[in-house]
Amino acid sequence: MQYQWDFGFLLQYKGLVGIGALYTVGFTILTALSGLAVGCLVALLRLSQWRAATWVVTAFIEVFRCTPVLVQLVWCYYALPMLTGLELTPATAAFLTLTLYGASFYGEIIRGGIISVDLGQWDAGRALGMRRSQLMRRVVLPQAFRRMVPPLVNQTVLQLKNTSLLSVLAVPDLLYQGQLITSASYRPLETYTMIAVIYFAILFPLTRLAHRLEARPGH
Repeated sequence: MQYQWDFGFLLQYKGLVGIGALYTVGFTILTALSGLAVGCLVALLRLSQWRAATWVVTAFIEVFRCTPVLVQLVWCYYALPMLTGLELTPATAAFLTLTLYGASFYGEIIRGGIISVDLGQWDAGRALGMRRSQLMRRVVLPQAFRRMVPPLVNQTVLQLKNTSLLSVLAVPDLLYQGQLITSASYRPLETYTMIAVIYFAILFPLTRLAHRLEARPGH
């Protein structure tokens, strides 16, 4: 039997789809910004001379990079409250997990960008009498940032893709709303095709931006 495609019914669910898109984009922006902030701290601690801090942040990075995001989400929501006694809403658990997951990658990108700066630049700054903070701010970071931008954009693309896992905690992102629509309409093919198109529309400009940045001279 030939399947009869019908996308017209989706119009009645445009409110749900809009809410899902807002959650998806909102979580991406918030967790990318918070992940960058934590990632900066992680990178600086890894580059510090404080050995204990280096061990701790290295362990943090390896744990989050070597375990699936889905497992992290479930563990954070169900196990963390049992260990700490703090009740977490699904949105809070999702935000915390994606922030820390993103930070483990952002931190390594930032650290890699900093150590990629030629040692001669460090030596020249020290010869001019710059303190480490001045050297980092005026000489190293401006050069490192240009090299960091493409991988940072790529990681943000992955961050957006990871929001599709939030549905496991009943956070009303695009995929969760798609599940609700499918349950009500019994038309999963049209529903998930629409979800895929929306993800593509959001992600394609970001991927093109990443490719352009990677192709720029000096990267």
